[in-house]
Amino acid sequence: MYQEKLLTLLFKFRWQIAFLLVGVSLIGLGIVFTKNSGGVLSDKVEVLESATEGQNKNDEIVVEVSGAVENPGVYKLSDNSRIEDALIAAGGVSADADRDWMEKVINRAAKITDGQKIYIAAVGEQTGALSASIGGGNQSGSSTNLASSSKLVNVNTASQNQLESLWGIGPVTAQNIIEQRPYSSVQELLDKKILKSNVYERNKDILTVY
Repeated sequence: MYQEKLLTLLFKFRWQIAFLLVGVSLIGLGIVFTKNSGGVLSDKVEVLESATEGQNKNDEIVVEVSGAVENPGVYKLSDNSRIEDALIAAGGVSADADRDWMEKVINRAAKITDGQKIYIAAVGEQTGALSASIGGGNQSGSSTNLASSSKLVNVNTASQNQLESLWGIGPVTAQNIIEQRPYSSVQELLDKKILKSNVYERNKDILTVY
C-alpha cells in the first residue's frame, strides 16, 4: 500500500524531480569547472609575477664608486639613479674629499649609466673628471673642462690613481700608459693608439713628459 502511494507520488511529481536532479548535476559540474579554472588562473598569475620580477632585475644598473668616499665599491642601483644616489650608496664622501673641487665639477643631479665609474678626488690630489665609463670617454657629472686646470700630469711618472682621475681614462687605459713608458712626447699617446682621439684632445693641454 505504501509502495503504491510512493509510486503514485513519484509519478505525479516526476517532472519536478527530474528538474531537481538536473539542477543538482549542473551545480556539481559548475563547482568542478570553477576549481579547475581557478588553478589555471593561479598558474597564469604566477607566470606573470615571474616575468615582472625579471623586468625589475633588468631595470638595475651596476656602477663603481671610488676615491674619497666612505665605502668604495661596486653597487647595484635603479636605472633612473643619479650621481647623488651612488654617493649615498657608498656611504657619502669621506672627510678628505676635495669639497671645493666637488662644488665646481660634480653635478649631483646627473643621471648615471650602467658600467659607469664615479671617482671623487681627495684634497691635494691631481683632480680630473668625476666619472667616465671604463675604457671610454663618456663623462657625466662634470661641468669643468680639464684643459683649464693649472696642474700638469707627467705621463712618465704619474701614478695609476693620477691617470685614472683624468677625463675618459679608466684602470685599463691607465695601466696601458704605464706599461708603455717612457714617452718622448705627449703625441705618442695618440700615435700608439693608447688614447682615443677625443680623450687625447680633452687632456692634452694638462699632460706633459718632462
